[in-house]
Amino acid sequence: MAGSTRSISVFGLGYVGSVTVACFAHQGCQVIGVDTQGEKVRAFASGRSPILEARMDELVEEGWRAGRLRATTDARTAVHDSEVSFVCVGTPSLRNGKLDLSHIEHVCREIGEALRTKTSSHTVVLRSTVLPGTTESLAIPTLEAASGRRSGADFVVCYNPEFMREGTAVADFFEPPYTILGASHPNHLQPLRELYSWVPGHIYEVPLSVAEMVKYVSNAFHALKVGFANEVGTLCKMLSVDARRVTEIFTSDTRLNISPAYLTPGFAFGGSCLPKDLRALEYRAKELDLRLPLLETILPSNREHLERAVEMILRLGKKKVGLLGLSFKSGTDDLRESPQVQLTKRLLGEGCHIRIWDEQVSMGRLIGSNRQFIEEVIPHVGSLLSSCLEEVVGDVEVVVIGAKAVPEERLAGCLRSDQVVIDLVNAGRSSRIGNVASYQGICW
Repeated sequence: MAGSTRSISVFGLGYVGSVTVACFAHQGCQVIGVDTQGEKVRAFASGRSPILEARMDELVEEGWRAGRLRATTDARTAVHDSEVSFVCVGTPSLRNGKLDLSHIEHVCREIGEALRTKTSSHTVVLRSTVLPGTTESLAIPTLEAASGRRSGADFVVCYNPEFMREGTAVADFFEPPYTILGASHPNHLQPLRELYSWVPGHIYEVPLSVAEMVKYVSNAFHALKVGFANEVGTLCKMLSVDARRVTEIFTSDTRLNISPAYLTPGFAFGGSCLPKDLRALEYRAKELDLRLPLLETILPSNREHLERAVEMILRLGKKKVGLLGLSFKSGTDDLRESPQVQLTKRLLGEGCHIRIWDEQVSMGRLIGSNRQFIEEVIPHVGSLLSSCLEEVVGDVEVVVIGAKAVPEERLAGCLRSDQVVIDLVNAGRSSRIGNVASYQGICW
């Protein structure tokens, strides 16, 4: 059952709002649904669900009969009769793709006007899907302007994204993959901690912008997976390959394929497999007169990420650059299609003076296609290489970390205070390495 914070109002009785009302009432809360559409309000007021969804009819009737669920069009009464207000209104797309935030602004203004005459504390919780920064740039200023009060002192604002799917929304509410509570200060989350004291799974307490962004990342990845599966299935069919069998085997790998592997932001991919195999699939699809836009954009996306690294370095206006790591990943001397090699070539072309340290790479040991590749791309690379980390770092203005195996303590010991560190691969590294002028991560 819910904790001591038991009275809530839910603004917006669409899909998310209706499920939120019914499920919190089931958890023992006193819940007031708020909407401008009288039809939705009347449905709740008579114990009926305004949406078609598994278990909703029984939960709404249960809450109504127990006297824990009611609905109104009166925003002021709803705010005064509750401790927490959830904002669950829609954020549809405008014709140009921009979010329409007019419903958020309208509801925040209504809640703010109600707070103007409310003496007790109140928590406003956005559940609507909004881009990072929206809570702080729109919701909070609108609430403050309408109420004449200050957020964080007279009321608090949190962000609590929902992860409910139509058809299984009730089940998803009661057993979410995780619960995300966003706020500008941890103290603001106490009412939500009480409301969600029953919830299974991990609860993350994070800044507002993180909570806002996780919802978008989740939805974008879901869309990406659907598109990927459909393109792969289409190609399989055109090649007379059993797509269901391929998918069954592919998804059975939970170490690399269906896992956190490759999902940590970092540098571009390279090596002898991924670029080559993507090109082969793309070429075969063209032979079949088959357009696979998702697969076709992976390599261009990878090249754009490499260009971002080039631009980060060039914007500094410094010419002496040290690159730590040349192979496409740590633990190997494979330079074939290494993004670090391409980065070196681009910087040399821009007039930079490059020194390189990679303890795995020695020109004397390179053989076969690996040696042929580097001699074709950067024929004089041997003159740029040094086996001494301290020598390379000591001779440059910008230190570029291009390998996860770079020893942090050893690096910190030879950095100077006037140097800039550009980190391409170590997303988990501390934000400061030694006493340098600046530390910048490519994606963090």
